[in-house]
Amino acid sequence: MKRKILMIYTGGTIGMMKKYGSDTLIPFDFNNIFDQIPEINLIDVEIEFFKFKKPIDSSDIDTSDWVELGTVIAENYSDYDGFVVLHGTDTMSYTASMLSFMLQGLQKPVIFTGSQLPIGELRTDAKENLITSLYYASLYQNHRAVITEVCLYFEFKLFRANRTTKFSAEHFDAFISPNYPILGEAGVNLGVFPEYLHKNQQEFNLEPMLDNRVDIFTFFPGKRKDLLDSAVSNPDLKGLILRTFGSGNIPSDDETLWIMRKAKDLGKELVVITQCMRGKVNFGKYQNSLIFREVGVINGQDMTVEAALAKLMWLLGKGLLHAELKQEFEKNMSGELTSK
Repeated sequence: MKRKILMIYTGGTIGMMKKYGSDTLIPFDFNNIFDQIPEINLIDVEIEFFKFKKPIDSSDIDTSDWVELGTVIAENYSDYDGFVVLHGTDTMSYTASMLSFMLQGLQKPVIFTGSQLPIGELRTDAKENLITSLYYASLYQNHRAVITEVCLYFEFKLFRANRTTKFSAEHFDAFISPNYPILGEAGVNLGVFPEYLHKNQQEFNLEPMLDNRVDIFTFFPGKRKDLLDSAVSNPDLKGLILRTFGSGNIPSDDETLWIMRKAKDLGKELVVITQCMRGKVNFGKYQNSLIFREVGVINGQDMTVEAALAKLMWLLGKGLLHAELKQEFEKNMSGELTSK
């Protein structure tokens, strides 16, 4: 039985090609994809396409686009065996992370991919990324999907989406998963590492309510304290992600500590993650993180900034606050953090 795959094009480099006789990039007509990539005809899948009305540069992606994308998948969930989402690379980890929370109880694969070079370029990476993503999206055993989560495929590697971050603007291997092993690797054989795959117990459900009244504050030596105070005092801000040093350290001067206590008094939701590419937050390892124990902030553990931002928006959108929000945030819901 041929597996049915819905390919969703949101925008991005992968969907562009040069206009004949010039260097101008124009959107690719996916109705002609079998002519451009005839190898797709060799894959034992049935492919249908959905395109956003207007292709979106990934730098322009907004929460409304995330909701639209999640809705498209949910509305077509019962009609397809898997989904491939074509997306610009710059914010792909943000979008894919958000979808990993919005699409709860997935029992089918959702594979994000893109490319560093347009599909019409001679040296493009788009063809391999696209073809192998289709393979992963159609991978079934005993009539059950092997992959039941939101993934990101790029340059021969299959990642858990909410563990990824883009780290190169120039190389084909543009993404890494700093704190979790890859889920699969495409070589001579199409490899999957089942011990690392996420399994869902509940039924599929779209949870699209988001609250974007959040921000990210990055500490650096010499940063003005009034900037932190302004962020905390902003009445329109409900949640603030703090990108701290090392294992969760911040300056220990009286003004910074006072602002942290002020944030708690104002009812702000504070999430602490580390600026380090690898590793996790560990309150109390050093004295400069003890303030977080005192004010009861949320421990983001080893989450990427993309996943932490998405999760905070999503939980706030569900109406969770304070102790309940902290409890739910620190749970491993979609494989986004390493359980204690």
